[in-house]
Amino acid sequence: MPNAISRPARRNFLLGVLAVAGLALGPLQGHATDADTARWIIGADQARALLADGALLVDARGADLKKAAPLEGAATVIWQDFTNADLPEKGRLLQDDAALTQKLQGIGLSQNVPAVVVADSVNGWGEDGRIVWTFRTLGHPQTLLVNGGISALLEGGPLELTSAKLPGDFTVSRIEAYEIRKEELRNLIGKDGVAVLDVREPREFAGKTPYGESRGGHVPGAKHLFYRDLLDENGHVLSGEALKARLADLGIDAGAQIVSYCTGGIRSGFVTAVLNDAGLKARNYAGSMWEWSAQDPADFPLVTD
Repeated sequence: MPNAISRPARRNFLLGVLAVAGLALGPLQGHATDADTARWIIGADQARALLADGALLVDARGADLKKAAPLEGAATVIWQDFTNADLPEKGRLLQDDAALTQKLQGIGLSQNVPAVVVADSVNGWGEDGRIVWTFRTLGHPQTLLVNGGISALLEGGPLELTSAKLPGDFTVSRIEAYEIRKEELRNLIGKDGVAVLDVREPREFAGKTPYGESRGGHVPGAKHLFYRDLLDENGHVLSGEALKARLADLGIDAGAQIVSYCTGGIRSGFVTAVLNDAGLKARNYAGSMWEWSAQDPADFPLVTD
């Protein structure tokens, strides 16, 4: 049982599982080195080991799923906590770094303590990937998504958690490499070495507007890859080779700069996390169709063919 394992023995186990994952543990409890940035997704056993050693557990599920099955001891967030309140900019991150810092410190996020994020991979919308993308974009590279979500994490029994130190000491310092704005995306359309992915439902790609978009259609030249096609029936992400094969089927070279979008950057945030974990160069257009479709059609076109 977890409480029967000494901290040195547990630390040795943790070092072992993190080595397999391509991660490394720093000299202090719960700390990790820059090697964390190479992986965005970890297995449930690796996540449980990190949590036992002091990592922060973040529950990114929607309010209804949290209410139905609370996750005791987790910091609770929803993606809307960090975005503009109103359409058409609802998907975009807040620009006020001080406000974001206050919010993140309030949930216990600390600079050198890993954050382990879970959602419901079967019933959700990729919220865990969106939160991982958010935290990394705001400058916390030790943020990790649990492959298989909350079901996989709880398969091993009750969690051993260390209470978060409130407030945390994290300060926002944005990393631009993971985000793209509408003007840059517009300028990249049709350029060599760039692949644009529409990760919405097929009906949305074809022109339907079920979630409040001002116009229907997709960005010219975008390829369709429904985000759930990157998951198996249990909510586990496709392996690296299977993922690369899926992209190859779409004619996307592994060296391409990949931009993903959806309705408000949630599903595309998940895809961005998956692609970066596979070693690809991926960015999320967080404004996505809520923002793009509200612009002048002459400058920000949509097509349905």
